Amino acid sequence: MPEEIEVPTVEEIANHYSAMGDSVSLINAGQPEDMSNEDWADTVARNQEHLTIMLAKDFWGSEDMTAVNAVI
Repeated sequence: MPEEIEVPTVEEIANHYSAMGDSVSLINAGQPEDMSNEDWADTVARNQEHLTIMLAKDFWGSEDMTAVNAVI
């Protein structure tokens, strides 16, 4: 029997988009003074990976992904 794909609700999509915005903001804010270069590189890599995974989802509509693409 084929596996059913769960389609997120409008609210869930909005929450995903908001979380992506948080990742973009974090990256754009730059490295905090009290964070090591190694920790910052890890933080950026994890957030970029999150954005890449989310960008590949097929449930997006008319959301503007310009800022997301700019930090990936």
